[in-house]
Amino acid sequence: MSAAEFLCIFIVLFTIFILGRAEVYIVTVEGEPIISYRGGDNGFEATAVESDEKIDTTSELVTSYARHLEKKHDMLLGLLFERDTYKKLYSYKHLINGFAVHITPDQAEILQRAPGVKSVERDWKVRRLTTHTPEFLGLPTGVWPTGGGFDRAGEDIVIGFVDSGIYPHHPSFGSHHTDPYGPVPKYRGKCEVDPDTKRSFCNGKIIGAQHFAEAAIAARAFNPAVDFASPLDGDGHGSHTAAIAAGNNGIPVRMHGHEFGRASGMAPRARIAVYKALYRLFGGFVADVVAAIDQAVHDGVDILSLSVGPNSPPATTKTTFLNPFDVTLLAAVKAGVFVAQAAGNGGPFPKTLVSYSPWITTVAAAIDDRRYKNHLNLGNGKILAGIGLSRKHTLAKFPVVLEHPAATHGNRTFTLVAANDVLLDSSVMKYSASDCQRPEVLNKNLVEGNILLCGYSFNFVTGTASIKKVSETAKSLGAAGFVLAVENVSPGTKFDPVPVGIPGILITDVTKSMDLVDYYNTSTTRDWTGRVKSFKGTGTIGDGLMPILHKSAPQVALFSARGPNIKDFSFQDADILKPDILAPGSLIWAAWSPNGTDEANFLGEGFALISGTSMAAPHIAGIAALVKQKHPHWSPAAIKSALMTTTTKLDRASRPLQAQQYSETEAMKLVTATPFDYGSGHVNPRAALDPGLIFDAGYEDYLGFLCTTPGIDIHEIRNYTNQPCNYSMGHPYNFNTPSITVAHLVKTQVVTRTVTNVAEEETYSMSARMQPAIAIEVNPPAMTLKPGASRKFTVTLTVRSVTGTYSFGEICMKGSRGHKVNIPVIAQGNWR
Repeated sequence: MSAAEFLCIFIVLFTIFILGRAEVYIVTVEGEPIISYRGGDNGFEATAVESDEKIDTTSELVTSYARHLEKKHDMLLGLLFERDTYKKLYSYKHLINGFAVHITPDQAEILQRAPGVKSVERDWKVRRLTTHTPEFLGLPTGVWPTGGGFDRAGEDIVIGFVDSGIYPHHPSFGSHHTDPYGPVPKYRGKCEVDPDTKRSFCNGKIIGAQHFAEAAIAARAFNPAVDFASPLDGDGHGSHTAAIAAGNNGIPVRMHGHEFGRASGMAPRARIAVYKALYRLFGGFVADVVAAIDQAVHDGVDILSLSVGPNSPPATTKTTFLNPFDVTLLAAVKAGVFVAQAAGNGGPFPKTLVSYSPWITTVAAAIDDRRYKNHLNLGNGKILAGIGLSRKHTLAKFPVVLEHPAATHGNRTFTLVAANDVLLDSSVMKYSASDCQRPEVLNKNLVEGNILLCGYSFNFVTGTASIKKVSETAKSLGAAGFVLAVENVSPGTKFDPVPVGIPGILITDVTKSMDLVDYYNTSTTRDWTGRVKSFKGTGTIGDGLMPILHKSAPQVALFSARGPNIKDFSFQDADILKPDILAPGSLIWAAWSPNGTDEANFLGEGFALISGTSMAAPHIAGIAALVKQKHPHWSPAAIKSALMTTTTKLDRASRPLQAQQYSETEAMKLVTATPFDYGSGHVNPRAALDPGLIFDAGYEDYLGFLCTTPGIDIHEIRNYTNQPCNYSMGHPYNFNTPSITVAHLVKTQVVTRTVTNVAEEETYSMSARMQPAIAIEVNPPAMTLKPGASRKFTVTLTVRSVTGTYSFGEICMKGSRGHKVNIPVIAQGNWR
C-alpha cells in the first residue's frame, strides 16, 4: 500500500469517526433575515416587510440578499472547520438568519464562541399529534353559501401542511371532478416529481409538494424504503390532516362494501401545499420542520396547519416562547400567515400543552355529537353494552344502503367460542392466541358459524395487534361475528370504533367483560384436564351501524392536552391562555394513504377514522381559510380573534361544556370544563365570519409580550428577533389577545385591551362576571364605535381571597346590532 493510499484511507476512516459522533445543531447568527432586513449590510437594499405583509420572493432585492446570507453561512463554517468534518444541511434566510449543520459537540462549542454567532442549539425531535364535522359545525348551510357554495369555499386560499406528506391520487385531492383550477399567482412553491412514476405530485388542487429530510438523514433515522424520499405520504397522517382542512366535497367514504357517508374538508376549494417533514417511524426533527416552515412562507402560503409539536418543553432555552421553532412561526405571522397548531395529546393532565406562544392558534380536541353504541345479548338474558364496530357514517344527507350486515342474522343466536379454547395443539406454546391476530393457530372447524371471543391485550395499546386483524381472523375462519373483551384498562387507553366487514363488538367496560367471562365459563363444560367438552353459551350481536346523535356535545376529549400554559421548562405559569380554541378531533373520517402505517386498523385503506388534536388543528386551519377568503386583508391576529370571540361554551343541550377526565379509579368521568380545557370555547364558523369586534395585534405587540414576561433574558430576545426591548406594554397580560390571564395576581391589577370595529357603527354594553375569589370590573360600561374605529377598555381584577387555585370568569360585549363578543378571564390570587 502506497503512502498516498494509506493517507486516503486514514482520512476516510477519520471522517467516519468524526461524523459518527456528530449531531445536528441549529445555529442563528448576527444579521437580519429577509423578513426584517432594513438595509445597511454591504450595500444590499432593505427587504423588510411591515407586519402582516407578504414577502415578494421574486424580487432581485430578496434573491440577492438571500444569496448573500447563504454565502456568509458557508464562509463562517469554512473558516472554522475543515471541509469534510461538517455538513451544512439548510440555510435559513427568510424568517430567521441561520443554518442547520451536522457537527460534533466539540465543533459546536467552537461555533458557539465564534464572532457573530448568537445561538447554537442541538436539534430535537417532534412528533405527530394524532366526515360528519362539516354538518356538526354548520358549514353547508351557514358558511359555504356566503363564499359562493361548497364549490367556491376557500377559493384561491393556500393552506400549507407541514406533516407526513400526501397521497396525491386520493379523490379528496383530485382535480378532475371539480371546476378547473386556475393559477394562484401569489404562490411560488415547487412540485417535486415522484422518483418512481416520474409524475408530478401537483394537480391544480395540490399546488406545491416538497420534502425535507436532511436532519433525519444526518441522524441516520431516515429509511428511504419506507419513508420515501419524496412528498409521498408513507404514514397516512399528512393525507388525513390535509383532507380535513381542504379535501374535496362529497367524496364517498367506502370500506368493506359500506358507504359511511360523504367526506369534505372545511374549505373544500382551498389549495393544498405540502411540506413533508414527518416520517412514519420516528416523527421528525426541528431542523427539517423549520426548513419546511421557512420554505412555506417564502412560497406564499396563507395558512399553516401544524399537527406537530415537541416531545416536551425545550430544555435548551429559558423560555418556551424563544426557540428556533416558535421564533420561525413568529416571523411567519409577521409575514401575514395564520398558524394553527395542535395542542398535544397529553391530556387530561394539566400543563401538558406542547404549543405555547401567543402568535400561534393552539387547538384542543372535542368529541362531536356522534356516538356508536352496540350491545351483545347473552343467552342468560343479560345485555352488555359496547362499541359497534361495523356501521355507517352520517355525513350523507340521505340513508345509505349497506351491502353487509352489522348485526348477526335475524333472531338467531350463535354459540360463543373463546380463542383460547379453539387452539390447534401445535400452537399452544408458540403464540398467545387470545387476541385473535393469527387465524392459523385456531381450529376453523370449531369457530365456523360461531361468535369468536377474543381478549383486548396490551398488544392493542402498543399497536402490535389491531381490531382490523381480529376481523380478518374471524372472517377467514368463517365466524358469525366476534367479541373483543377488555379485561384490563391501561391509563390513557382510548377505544375507538373501527369499521370491519363482519358483525363485531368491543366491550370496553371491564365489569361487563367480566359478566361475559363468567357466563361463558359457567355455560361451558370441560373435562378433568380443562379441555372443552361442549360450548353451551350463546349470544347475538346487535346493530351498531346507526349512530346516536347526543346533545351532550361537544365535550373536551380525554386525550386533549390541558393548560395552564407554561413560560419555561421549570413549568412556571405564563400570563397567556392556552389552548386558544376547541374543535372536533375525535373519530374524524378523512383520507388515508394506502401506504399509511400510522394506524394499524386502517392498513391498506383509503380512509381512516381516527382521533387526536392532530385532527382538530386542520379544522381550524380550514375554517380560518374561509374567514381569510371573506376578509382577505385581515391579519393573523384578527382571524384568530374572530374565531375565539365567537365560540360557544354550551353544548347542544344548552349546558356548560364538559370535559372527559379520570376518576379516582382511573375510569373516565365527565367534569365541568374550564378555559384550561377549551380555551375560549368551541369554534362557531358562521359567527366567526362576522365577529363585530376584533382584538388585533402585530409584530410589535408580540415583542412587547416577550419583553415584559418576567424571567426572559432581554439579550436572548434580541438574539432571536434582532430587536431591542423598548416597549411600554408594562405586563405580558396587557398583550392584546382575546383572553385575559393573570397567573400571579397581587392586590389589584388593571388590564387593558383594545377592540376594533369591523362592522357597521354599533354600541356595545359591557359586563363581566368572575368566581368569588376575584372581583372584576370593566370600564367603560358601554361604548359606541364607528366602522374601523378602535377603542381601549380596562378590566380591574382584585384579590378577595387566596384559594391556591385559578378563578374563571368572562367579559361579555353585547352589540346593539346583535353581535356578541366574549373573552375568558383567568386569574390566580396571591398575597404577595
